Amino acid sequence: MNEPVASETYAAQVRRLADLTARVAEQRAEAHTWYDRQCAAADRAVADAVEQLHRAEEELVAAREQQERVDAEVAHLWQQLRARLGGGRRLGGPPAPAGNGSIDPVLPLARARDLLDRTGQPGELPGSVNPLLALCGVAGAVLAYALGAGARALGVGYGGDLAVGLPVLALMVTLLGPLIGLVPARVLADRRHAVLGPRPITVVLGTGLLTTVLLLVLGR
Repeated sequence: MNEPVASETYAAQVRRLADLTARVAEQRAEAHTWYDRQCAAADRAVADAVEQLHRAEEELVAAREQQERVDAEVAHLWQQLRARLGGGRRLGGPPAPAGNGSIDPVLPLARARDLLDRTGQPGELPGSVNPLLALCGVAGAVLAYALGAGARALGVGYGGDLAVGLPVLALMVTLLGPLIGLVPARVLADRRHAVLGPRPITVVLGTGLLTTVLLLVLGR
């Protein structure tokens, strides 16, 4: 038969059970707290990941839009370059991007655009073509003098009113000789993709005027 348990032993067992129960409750509370913290941290991590994903998607969309704009600008500048060099040259497509893509393309495109704008503007004829400009002035004066001489000869040949009017017309044509020299000078400037500025005009007019004066003096 079982022997009866002493009251002191029973009370000790009850206290031990109460301590164990309190300890289990405390540990359970700590476990719930740890679990709640882990869940909160996981929720924050997920929210941060979602936000980063949204930012990455927005950056990707912006990068694609910038790439489209850059490609369109490159194609436009390349077309302008082909037009500058002449359509007969086979240049193919635009060159591939240089570098690893970390360089901002805005600055190189701006430099290329500025370079094309400056090369597209015609400059003045260089000083090395001054002999050709002088030759244009001489040719214009000689041509005008020859036309004037022909008009005077017709006036003398036909007589009458023509003998009076044609010499006047011949003098006017002769005096226009320096201006006639500007026509071939302009053709020369167009072929060199340049403008006929003040210096080339001065060379042509000065040479043509000097030639006209010499021809009039020698023709007397």
